[in-house]
Amino acid sequence: MSSAVVSPELFRRACALFPTGVAVLSTRGADGTPHGLTVNAFCSLSLTPPLVLVAIDRVCSLLETFEKSGHFALNFLSQSQRDLSIRFSEIPEGRFTGVSWSPGADGAPLIDGVLGSIECRTTQIIDAGDHRALIGEVIAATVGEGDPLVFFRSMYTMIQ
Repeated sequence: MSSAVVSPELFRRACALFPTGVAVLSTRGADGTPHGLTVNAFCSLSLTPPLVLVAIDRVCSLLETFEKSGHFALNFLSQSQRDLSIRFSEIPEGRFTGVSWSPGADGAPLIDGVLGSIECRTTQIIDAGDHRALIGEVIAATVGEGDPLVFFRSMYTMIQ
């Protein structure tokens, strides 16, 4: 068995071969301010009980807000919402300015017009390399219509 170390660049390129959906992870701060960031490091973890896992980079300025809030929502973006994906990954402050949303069951922002959403209460936070993994118990979900925003080979693409 090889003990060769895989470089971060090679690992990123290999992972880019797995197409992923794009979502905005959202929560509210203690003062009620909505916060969010674009993620594709998300997966369903368990059906019984319903659990999901989402990973946030340790250097993310919003990590502490997500850890302290105790809740989060995943807003699954449609093909027509590429601008939201870019907005929530590039704008440093005020990402929700001008974005229509409503509070979910625990207050996490649910963005209007998304394909669907999953609302969670954080049950566990795990150290995982250069990220922190939030495990959330699903408390509500919505399912809409449309085509997903997909990321593949480090680019947005469409399912054909």
